[in-house]
Amino acid sequence: MKGNRFLVCVPLVGLVLLAPAWGFGQDITIRNANNGNVVLDGVPEVPARIGEQLNRYQNVRSAGLQDWSADGEQIYITTRFGDVSQLHRVERPGGARQQVTFFGEPVGGVSRRPASSELVFRMDEGGSEFFQLFIYDPVTSEHRRLTDGASRNGSYSWSMDGSLLAYQSTRRNGRSNDVWVMDVSDTSSAHVVLEAPDGSWWGPADWHSSGAQLLIQQYISITDSRIHLLNLETGEVVRLLGGDENPASYLGVTPTFSNDGEGIFLSTDEAGTFSQLAFLDIASGELTAITEEIPWDVESFAISDDGSRAAFTVNEGGISRLYLLDPSDFSYRQVESIPIGLVSGLEFSPDGTRLGFTLNTASTPSDVFSIDLDGDLSLTRWTYSEVGGLDTDRFVLPELISYPTFDRDGDEQRMIPAFVYKPSTAGPHPVIVYIHGGPESQYRPRFSSTFQLWVATLGAVVIAPNVRGSDGYGKDYVRLDNGYLRENSVRDIGALLDWIETQPDLDETRVAVYGGSYGGYMVLASAVHYSDRLRAAVDIVGISNFVTFLENTQAYRQDLRRPEYGDERDPQMREFLESISPNRHVDRITVPLFVAQGQNDPRVPVTESEQIVSELRDSRREVWYMNALNEGHGFRKKENNDLYRQIVVMFFERYLLDRQPVSLAR
Repeated sequence: MKGNRFLVCVPLVGLVLLAPAWGFGQDITIRNANNGNVVLDGVPEVPARIGEQLNRYQNVRSAGLQDWSADGEQIYITTRFGDVSQLHRVERPGGARQQVTFFGEPVGGVSRRPASSELVFRMDEGGSEFFQLFIYDPVTSEHRRLTDGASRNGSYSWSMDGSLLAYQSTRRNGRSNDVWVMDVSDTSSAHVVLEAPDGSWWGPADWHSSGAQLLIQQYISITDSRIHLLNLETGEVVRLLGGDENPASYLGVTPTFSNDGEGIFLSTDEAGTFSQLAFLDIASGELTAITEEIPWDVESFAISDDGSRAAFTVNEGGISRLYLLDPSDFSYRQVESIPIGLVSGLEFSPDGTRLGFTLNTASTPSDVFSIDLDGDLSLTRWTYSEVGGLDTDRFVLPELISYPTFDRDGDEQRMIPAFVYKPSTAGPHPVIVYIHGGPESQYRPRFSSTFQLWVATLGAVVIAPNVRGSDGYGKDYVRLDNGYLRENSVRDIGALLDWIETQPDLDETRVAVYGGSYGGYMVLASAVHYSDRLRAAVDIVGISNFVTFLENTQAYRQDLRRPEYGDERDPQMREFLESISPNRHVDRITVPLFVAQGQNDPRVPVTESEQIVSELRDSRREVWYMNALNEGHGFRKKENNDLYRQIVVMFFERYLLDRQPVSLAR
């Protein structure tokens, strides 16, 4: 392995208080759920029938490849059998999943130590994302923590002989993302090898075979990054690619040394709109484009331990295409045996004869597969994840459409891509618009029991648009919502509402919006601008005010968000950000809202949800609020996620479908 690791219905119990009347003449109840780990504010009791109805959809599992065993005969995966995902070992294709870690928090980012069976992994507490690094010995089943227990750590890479671990950490001052190196046999050996400027992000990418040099990635924004070479003996840092004079992105692929150490495989968009796989000759500085004939982003890359084989994936309009590459002459070919879906987690077996990966399709959850590189490239399936007894053959498959928006792209009408999931029954159907987060992200047609649940139980059409600012459509598209252009992405949702009105099988009088994180901001902003065209809105860990968000998000990420949203310390930008913040316009929000949040969220602090809920209540608007006290940026624990999904269905039944309101428990 070569490379690094970046980063049943639950009853409600215990009435706490009965608040004054608000909204629609109802009393607000605040109660605890899930053994006191969840506070529900103004949320009615969940009827038992909803838990029973959703049970199968809430018992879907998945499996993700983490790494191969040292002998290449077994694999390590993460999957969930209890409340959270843990590390498991699978001894043969189709074999039983043997759990090897048993923590109360999810485990991820597993990487095997070279020439060893030991594994390093990361884990946080309560969704705080202050990840700590641990090492696990499969022989003794013992583990120990490597990092200090307080800082945020990640982006780790092993030296070729496995003696040293390079990683990114905020340990020095809490704001800067520095590069550290440690001999894992002695945690006191941990030391900074590159001090990052205050608030910036620098992380290790790959070790030179000599052990004397490290490739370093520097992140400024999604469209501006740098690659450096760090001499560990002298401390000298040489910038290899990127700069203020010619900003480009080198983020799609983790920069990786060639086997001889004389060149680097990387991805870059400096020569065009999309991110191409390229090779940099270090001595001459010559950069050779490898995939210039592929008009899509290269999104992942892996190379075998001996450097004789490589593989990469391409994001082709949201679908993954897998290619094999000969590093000696840069020739490549597509693997045709891969079903249409999403491919991730590329890992070569130690001897380089097999390539493992995780595959997710619209009708199957993530599972682990491999292909025999010395054979006919046929698929071998390692895991068979449960789907709760659902008949996935009856799942609706998404249709890719595009709709016109308010402006033009040069001489052409600008079109917004979207994936549409429709029931097989006759319409007109209610509509749920799913808005992804990021904003530099992309909705891709992966397995979604949530979408299938909404289609089957609510009879709803689900539309997932990739509004401007989404990744995957080139660097020009991703910049279209930056800074003062922010609300243009909201106008793309308005254009989608216009398109819905033209579709005879869609009911434009019953439309809901749903989104998390930045998608939560989009939900709130849509409620500001289009309340008269919406019936319900669900905001998960969303930004309600850009100024308070930028001031209160964790210090290590403040400067990393300002290139996208704008710098709130600049008076003119601050005034603009305040002017577009949803909590400044609660008088225009008349649509009922469900707001969900994790108390320990380091990205979008809990105060973002608290302030919008408080201001809506002051305006006597209808709002339900769920706060999970043991979660962060989203719900990773099954009991919390189950309860949340049940409340969403209850909320949509009440406000999207206009079914009889449920009574609040007194």
